[in-house]
Amino acid sequence: MKFSNFFIPTLKENPSDARIVSHILMLKSGMIRQETSGIYSWLPLGYRVLKKIIKIIEDLHELYEVNQILMPTIQSSEIWKKSGRYDTYGKEMLRINDRHSKELLYGPTNEEMITALGKQHIKSYKSLPQYFYHIQSKFRDEIRPRFGVMRAREFLMKDAYSFDINENEGVKTYYRFFRLYLKIFKSMGIPIVPVRALSGEIGGSLSHEFHLIVDSGESEIFLDKSILESDLEKLKDEDLKNLNSFTDEYYKNNKISIKLEKFRSIELGHIFLFGDKYSKSFDFNIEYENKKLTPFMGSYGIGISRIPAAIIEHSSDERGILWPEEVSPFEVVIINLINDSDETNKVSNDLYQNLKSKNIDVIYDDRNERPGIKFSDSDLIGIPIQIIIGKNLINDGNVTLKFRKDGKEINLTNDKVLDIIIKKLKNNK
Repeated sequence: MKFSNFFIPTLKENPSDARIVSHILMLKSGMIRQETSGIYSWLPLGYRVLKKIIKIIEDLHELYEVNQILMPTIQSSEIWKKSGRYDTYGKEMLRINDRHSKELLYGPTNEEMITALGKQHIKSYKSLPQYFYHIQSKFRDEIRPRFGVMRAREFLMKDAYSFDINENEGVKTYYRFFRLYLKIFKSMGIPIVPVRALSGEIGGSLSHEFHLIVDSGESEIFLDKSILESDLEKLKDEDLKNLNSFTDEYYKNNKISIKLEKFRSIELGHIFLFGDKYSKSFDFNIEYENKKLTPFMGSYGIGISRIPAAIIEHSSDERGILWPEEVSPFEVVIINLINDSDETNKVSNDLYQNLKSKNIDVIYDDRNERPGIKFSDSDLIGIPIQIIIGKNLINDGNVTLKFRKDGKEINLTNDKVLDIIIKKLKNNK
């Protein structure tokens, strides 16, 4: 993509209505636009980040053989009345009447709908286990939407659901998803911390949240700091269950006496094993050895649209965003500092085409703007690798590689740039 063709409405000044770093930088870099309170459009730069996140999630769910579906955002009130949650969910649920006076709602979650789907199509115990997931917009009418996409009313979620033959198999599936989540966040470059949690409105006895530690986080968690250095993917299921970390609510409600340190954090995922709570209320039974079996269920969510904001809260500086390469909107930016030079234009264009031919995600800043503006915009949007082409090329035949995270610069001849970038990106992946 060339910068001159890419829509990036960056702002020079900080937006007056934004309070936290992620909200400021997402508006300032042109990632999002507020439409009304708690509702945002994702502009091209922000949407590229979302797509990178979604691809990681989809690829790993495919690896774990989880079926992808798409359920509607508008749901019938009838299925929620079956579960008993229609009247108890609260004002966060947006209720709607259609032209035929049928009661509908804009779904805040999908436990009821997936249970109805399972009841209709899963008839034999031989079909179990079954795993489904979808990526869909949700709506919860937050009383005080704030902090940009961090606590919005409309947001993008990944929800997965499992059906198992009994509790023992359900627990195995739960930790299978637990490990999938560890892999997902690691693949995004996010140092995630799993913590024990209350099940809340969803229900169930086994529940974990997945947090990113940041000083500006809304949540409080308590944990043994050794968890931060642990290779959690190598732990056994029982060890994962008994990690010395707890959410604030779990800590207080269970009167934990272990001495743990308190941290602020942002919740990015939540998994539940709620058993037969929904399958029983839907009278969802299948035949098994001359008796009826009620499938054992679980639910596994990731807040996709809050992940970019959480990353920015965790990784930014006074100049802008510091994207991990795994989810950066582009991997490389080419900055041509002398637009009226045939030499810099040729080298910039050749590098651009060569990088594209190697499937490297590159943006070329070909605008006729002052170098200061180009540098400022590049730092603001946070692309990890900058290729700077200017006077060094004309004087010495060199271009400069600059790494956004640590500011390190390397001067090298043009013919070596491509190989070094390919090697670096390959090693990081």
